[in-house]
Amino acid sequence: MFKKPLASLISDLQIWVSRSGLLHEIKNYEVSQRYIHMEMDCGEKVTVRNSRNSRSARILRLKKYKKPCKHCKVSDERINRFLQKHSDNMNTKIMAFSYSESKKKKSKKLGHEKKKQSKVPVKSRSKNVQTYTSGLKGKTDNVSKPDTFTPAQKERINELLLPGEKITFSNDPEKYKEVESELVSKRRDDFKKIYENNREEQIAKLERTISQFFIDKGFIEIKAPIMIDIDSVKKMGVDKDHKLSKQIFYLDNKRCLRPMLAPGLYQWLKNFDKILPDPIKIFEIGPCYRKESEGSQHLEEFTMFNFCQMGYGVSRDNLEQLIDDLLKHLDIDYKIIEDSCHVYGDTIDIIHGDLELSSAVVGPVPIDMNWGIDKPWMGAGFGLERLLKVKHGYSNIKRASKTHSYYNGLPTNL
Repeated sequence: MFKKPLASLISDLQIWVSRSGLLHEIKNYEVSQRYIHMEMDCGEKVTVRNSRNSRSARILRLKKYKKPCKHCKVSDERINRFLQKHSDNMNTKIMAFSYSESKKKKSKKLGHEKKKQSKVPVKSRSKNVQTYTSGLKGKTDNVSKPDTFTPAQKERINELLLPGEKITFSNDPEKYKEVESELVSKRRDDFKKIYENNREEQIAKLERTISQFFIDKGFIEIKAPIMIDIDSVKKMGVDKDHKLSKQIFYLDNKRCLRPMLAPGLYQWLKNFDKILPDPIKIFEIGPCYRKESEGSQHLEEFTMFNFCQMGYGVSRDNLEQLIDDLLKHLDIDYKIIEDSCHVYGDTIDIIHGDLELSSAVVGPVPIDMNWGIDKPWMGAGFGLERLLKVKHGYSNIKRASKTHSYYNGLPTNL
């Protein structure tokens, strides 16, 4: 009997059964060669071995579960669809039962099914099997050899491919090992070239490039604390009813990890206004944290770059010129569109394709009063991972992030 890999079962079902028998709905998952990392709708995170013969795979095939997770709120439709799935050999329907049924009851049911099958003549059963398998969309008569790479195999190949590299997913499943081996060999060579040549990490290199660019433009680099007072976030107009408040990593009832660089920049503008000559020009590059891990454009930990100029020379034209000089220096194409946001009001957004790279503002704005700022200013914020995604053509922003799964866009699971 052909057994689907665990990754394929997860891809098909989008359902997970925990060791305690709870039925969860999968929010997102990542597949590596040996492991599958999953996050459930309830927030639970699970890592399991990617095996055809594991307990997890067996439970998903047999449809064993005790009850749905009350926090995942698995819909009745999803549960019914899960229970109506058929077995991997595609010759017989699988019988669904939960942990709450006794072993005796299960054995009686299974015995009853066997008796019913034994009464069907061989020719009749063969005909029924043909009718059943022919109704399965995308399946072939030869169940032991799928007509193309499995979803898990395709995901593995796509993980190993770099931007611009293309491959045809062969109809011969035996080709998978050959293709994977060739790509793994290429990626090992890529790592050796990095080690022999520049040895620079891409986020750190981009930080240095931007830092030097703005220092040459007369800006002073600052570093503000990563742990900030919750009152600082409230000063930015983010109260408990604001959607961003639900994305903040709170440390206790007074502190949190900063979700943006702006509070620190405001504080430095206020401090420097008493010390430095006009205009005051500052910038910061550093990590921020938000609970927004869904999709290919967001990360929970990301690197922001913000610059700000206060006083003389503040205008939209000068702001756009600075942005243009920077993105030309980085060799990134862009366009500007008008927008608005809850915190700053009217903004201009810097867009590449359908991806927002930056949001820029010319002040003053109402929240300036919360920080004791009463002079005109201009500024913009960029996500470094987004800049790298665009610059290198990555399909997923995780290739540009701080992670153990990738280094400079290269997969490390080799």
